[in-house]
Amino acid sequence: MTRTRHVLLLDLQDDPAAIAAYRHWHRPGGPPAAVSRAIRAEGITALEIWHVGDRLVMLMETTPEFDPAAKAARDGADPDVQAWETLMDRFQRPLPFARDGQKWVEAERIYALADQPSCP
Repeated sequence: MTRTRHVLLLDLQDDPAAIAAYRHWHRPGGPPAAVSRAIRAEGITALEIWHVGDRLVMLMETTPEFDPAAKAARDGADPDVQAWETLMDRFQRPLPFARDGQKWVEAERIYALADQPSCP
């Protein structure tokens, strides 16, 4: 099965206590089960969040059936997901170049070692 990798970025509030709380909420068992179920139900086969300083990087792998617009619509109608998003909003801050209302900004891959010619 073909998978697509998505790389998304977001910043946290530059506050050690807020960053610690965000990390705590993302420990194993931290996010509500309904949120994890909503992620898995959408064709997302793997999702990791990496952290350094006040920057987050999300790595997500999806199946061909993944539809970001449909997921956003379903998430918007799910009170459990909305409660989680409201809680996370306290810790997050959009990247300076994010569009209005955009949280996670998808990065564009500009380099892959596999695309480079082999060296003799």
